[in-house]
Amino acid sequence: MALKDKQALVPSLASLLWLFFNPILFKKPKSTKNWASKAVLGERVYLNRDTVPIPDRHTIPLHGFLNGISFRGLLLAVWATVYFSVWGAILGVSLAYLGKSWFLDRMVWLYEDMKEANELYRSWEY
Repeated sequence: MALKDKQALVPSLASLLWLFFNPILFKKPKSTKNWASKAVLGERVYLNRDTVPIPDRHTIPLHGFLNGISFRGLLLAVWATVYFSVWGAILGVSLAYLGKSWFLDRMVWLYEDMKEANELYRSWEY
């Protein structure tokens, strides 16, 4: 393995360690009345859509499209990193963030709509 190939090991290992230790280091939030928390709660509502139906305006195929954009951006960013393409990495990361941010915004909207219709969902907000 050349030195250039080994340089990716340190950030890769750091990323894996972060994925493991992040939930341990950060405790339960003091409040869920913020955008990021509502995005997570909206994802939980969306995953539960077979048990508790969601409004028709939230069942459009946009969620899959947005996740597709995010995934393609991730693939491009990984490819660009392997082949040392700065502009490819910038474009890939931008697409991944755009797709994911838009998707999470839709999840906040879903949670805001559903918390008024369901007592359990309303109890998640504190």
